[in-house]
Amino acid sequence: MPAPVGTRAATADTIARLRTEVLPAAIGHGPARAHVGGAAASLSEVGRRTSERLPVFVAAVLALSFLLLMLVFRSVVVPLKAVLLNLLSIGAAYGVMVAVFQWGWGGALIGLEATVPIVSFIPMFLFAILFGLSMDYEVFLLSRVREEYVRTGDNGTAIVEGVAGTARIITSAALIMVAVFLSFAVAEDPSTKMFGLGLATAIFIDATVVRMVLVPATMTLLGRTNWWLPKWLDRMLPRGPVGTDDTDAESTGEAPRQGLVDR
Repeated sequence: MPAPVGTRAATADTIARLRTEVLPAAIGHGPARAHVGGAAASLSEVGRRTSERLPVFVAAVLALSFLLLMLVFRSVVVPLKAVLLNLLSIGAAYGVMVAVFQWGWGGALIGLEATVPIVSFIPMFLFAILFGLSMDYEVFLLSRVREEYVRTGDNGTAIVEGVAGTARIITSAALIMVAVFLSFAVAEDPSTKMFGLGLATAIFIDATVVRMVLVPATMTLLGRTNWWLPKWLDRMLPRGPVGTDDTDAESTGEAPRQGLVDR
């Protein structure tokens, strides 16, 4: 299966040579201007712009996710852990895509006849989609853990109850999405294959290794440190409706149980 137009290294080199050497020499110093058009040039330009802006895009998504989780769960450690573990599943998906499409490992299983380069815009799209899906699982699980922690004040019990109460739903939803995304991986178009395999890999790893193993394990090891929040920051953050101490205390009739706030 040939590589998509505009993704071959030779094509990119030719476009760059036309723009920097051939066309300037052909038109000289006159008022005329020349441009390189077509699908190959357009994809090459998209790839260049994507590479330039990808770090800013990733940083913005991570920062906003961290701030929102900190606001919801009244913690600094939990949002940081969530962001890092979400990056783990996304990084695994990128690694599988490179191994299959660029190194040719198991490509025949999804109908790939030859190695192809990763289309430039796919990593950015995958990052946005996968980070949103992973964060959805994270918020669903941690909301349940936070509710139990506020109710009981025991970190171990909260983790056990949170995982037990959400495991079936998370696993079932993940299985459905993995099945759907794998159907994309057997399509004819290489770009569609990349999307399907990347999404299926990340969701599978996130719902099994990350969400059901690494999250409970790290939260158990951290103990009450999970809910650490500096006193000055606690005063600055507004109280939200999810997992806050006052809301749960009113519903249970108990005195509010605070997280580990630095006094």
